[in-house]
Amino acid sequence: MSGGKSGPVRRSASPRRLVAIGVTLIMLLSPFLWLLQMSFKSNDLILQFPPPLIFTPTLQNYASLWQGAFAASFVNSLMSASFSTALALVLGVPAAYALSRWAGRGKHALSFAILVTRMAPPIAFTIPFFLFYRWIGLLDTVTGLVLVYTSFNLPLVIWMMQPFFETVPSSLEEAALVDGASTRVVFLQIVLPMVAPGIAATAILCFLYAWNDFFFALILTRTNARTAPVAVVNFMNYEGWEWGKIAAGGSLVMAPVLIFSLAVRRYLVSGLTAGAVKG
Repeated sequence: MSGGKSGPVRRSASPRRLVAIGVTLIMLLSPFLWLLQMSFKSNDLILQFPPPLIFTPTLQNYASLWQGAFAASFVNSLMSASFSTALALVLGVPAAYALSRWAGRGKHALSFAILVTRMAPPIAFTIPFFLFYRWIGLLDTVTGLVLVYTSFNLPLVIWMMQPFFETVPSSLEEAALVDGASTRVVFLQIVLPMVAPGIAATAILCFLYAWNDFFFALILTRTNARTAPVAVVNFMNYEGWEWGKIAAGGSLVMAPVLIFSLAVRRYLVSGLTAGAVKG
């Protein structure tokens, strides 16, 4: 007889569970895979019924996109989404930290007020933004889009990051201050590394909102700052719908978000689940 305790036994997934996972993945990925395979077909093949599953792929749709105005629209989307996300984090993360450490009255009321500003429908701000931008000359500019997206992402950053900062023990900051560290050093070198998963999760949500925006980009831009989602819609015209370019444009629009999500997936999962279980 052995006196030691045996380690935990790993249980292999049951066949039913594997089948359920496979069916779920097929249901979730089938629209994206269908869009991707359409992007490698000509319009004649796309309009065939039933659609051929075996075909000779072509890159003509992607070549046509990059030879046209879509390339500039893609760059505009990338710039507006990246800059607005970075600006919202630079402004919102310190604000969330200050709000989490605020011990005075009115803290919860201020947090709720910040959250309410994010709940307002975008259409309520369209006319004020349009008139103001026309007055100061920011219509059809990437700078104008960055400011709009930042104004909507900033409440989201503050609201999401505040709980992460509240989980950081204040005793760590007090010990660092006693050892002679400044407030800036405490914030940058002690607190921020501990909330890195939250920052990653917040950054992805902000980037998604700015990247997928269609409404503000449609109203506040014309040609110079047109974004990728608006450019894809322009392939639907009176002469006919260019399904190959639409599929190729949709695939390219999904690519940066997918790459960004895979790059920070480790932080994203831990960030979205942080605080779900308290010890």
